[in-house]
Amino acid sequence: MEVREQMVKVKSVKIDGEEVYFFNSAVYIFADSTGYTLELDMIVSEVQQRKYENEENLIIEMELEDGRVFSNIMHVRPWPGKLPGLTLFCGISSVDEYPGFAVVGENDVEFPDIEAGITLEEIRKVEMPFEKISLRLNLPIEQTEWLSRQKKGKLSDLFQEMIYDYWDKQRKETSSS
Repeated sequence: MEVREQMVKVKSVKIDGEEVYFFNSAVYIFADSTGYTLELDMIVSEVQQRKYENEENLIIEMELEDGRVFSNIMHVRPWPGKLPGLTLFCGISSVDEYPGFAVVGENDVEFPDIEAGITLEEIRKVEMPFEKISLRLNLPIEQTEWLSRQKKGKLSDLFQEMIYDYWDKQRKETSSS
């Protein structure tokens, strides 16, 4: 199956009424022997991916650059790429409802590469995920007593600062070698 139309460009996306920042996207119609599916692929932050990837149904409002707005209840499929992303899809009855959308089939070799030119570092500059970690350390008693008196938020800030300082020190040592 040949790509029937040029790709339309997505201007904005709301998921369940909340604006979602995306780094790149592709919206197209997938055609196979069972019918047509509207698909929206987006590169998003890890935070956004984790928030939505396990949801069954989401209300999607998608505004295109040409001003058209589409609202659909869509399902989430695991994103197959290397960067954090979402694949949202829903069945449609006719491609005529979506003029200008590319129509692709399972044998097409030209699927849009929406990861090109984007790095995980760039994504994390926009929205950095935080994860809990538990450490088991062997420290002098005076340090363990001091640590146990500190609030979790203050300790998180302290460790972040110490790690960034340590990374800077390592970079300086390796660049001067």
